[in-house]
Amino acid sequence: MKLFETLADHGHERLCFHHDPITGLRSIIAIHSTVLGNALGGTRRWAYTDEAEAIRDVLRLSEGMTYKSAAADLAMGGAKSVILIKPGQAATEAEGRAMGRFVDTMNGAYIAAEDVGVTPQFCDWMAEETQHVMGGETVSHGGDPSPFTATGCFNAMKACLKHLGRKVDFSGMTVGVQGVGATGYRVAKLCKEAGAKVIASDVNRVALEKAVKELGISAVGDNENIFTTKVDILAPCALGGVLDDRTITNLKCEIVCGTANNQLLHAIDDGARLKKCGILYGPDFVVNAGGLIRLAGLYLGMTETQINQKIEQIEHTTTSVLKEGNGAHSTHEAAVAYAKRRIEHGRAQRVEQGHESGNTHKGANPNQITSTAS
Repeated sequence: MKLFETLADHGHERLCFHHDPITGLRSIIAIHSTVLGNALGGTRRWAYTDEAEAIRDVLRLSEGMTYKSAAADLAMGGAKSVILIKPGQAATEAEGRAMGRFVDTMNGAYIAAEDVGVTPQFCDWMAEETQHVMGGETVSHGGDPSPFTATGCFNAMKACLKHLGRKVDFSGMTVGVQGVGATGYRVAKLCKEAGAKVIASDVNRVALEKAVKELGISAVGDNENIFTTKVDILAPCALGGVLDDRTITNLKCEIVCGTANNQLLHAIDDGARLKKCGILYGPDFVVNAGGLIRLAGLYLGMTETQINQKIEQIEHTTTSVLKEGNGAHSTHEAAVAYAKRRIEHGRAQRVEQGHESGNTHKGANPNQITSTAS
């Protein structure tokens, strides 16, 4: 992998590696853009196949965070961090605090948050070492953002129904939820409460059984696949990259709208493939922005009312993007264009104000690769 070429191709500013010899922590922070503000993005703990896979993931996710912040009209940039672990490796306070120290070296250019494999407790451990983390158990760190992510996704589903000329009434509708973890469980709950029949799947049998029992929803059969089940709306709410040429061809739904990040394995081709198949795609970084809005809003000093209004605005933003998608190769392409316009507008404003670069914080050095060890 030619790192500098890869960074330049996608507009990344920083890629930083860190090893803590005491805890064994191996982590990477990727800051994609600070044009609109300091970069907020979750910390993911994952057993990657190798380091190259981890680098690809953190670069892809950080770019998506930039677009998510921009599309939500937030004065925030986009970043992400990953922690490379062994399969089944449990999180510890020492690891969390070591990660917090790494985050603190960014001097506020990067604000960490919860992501796959990281709990609010882990965020609180990081917060023992840095002020630049959101999403912990305490109110001061924003609490669990997943309810807000789910609410925003549910609002986006309404926009998708309206775009297709369907009545916004979930009664008699079937929603398939892939993954009933933190956000998927709540998406299933909102759809069920709105009158929909909900069918769910999850590789975690305990989580699936819990959702079935507590929410009164159905689980796909042992020999069935949520991606081939006939539903009105499919909500991918687990890991990304689940929509590709194979799964899209077999989909039996009108709408795809879920909380997972980077749902399209090959964004350009798979976005166009969905459109060609007559399936309306709610672009992930637009529809799943509720949790980001919650944490960014608290970081930026918004009131609860202002935060809730921005989450409600997801429905209107989705509507605008879907309309633009009519004239584009895909709704994903339209969403990226929508976000980039906001970024360029912010860049132009900064130039007018005499700033030479978009970096908000003095600790953010663009186009830099660093390697640190404590």
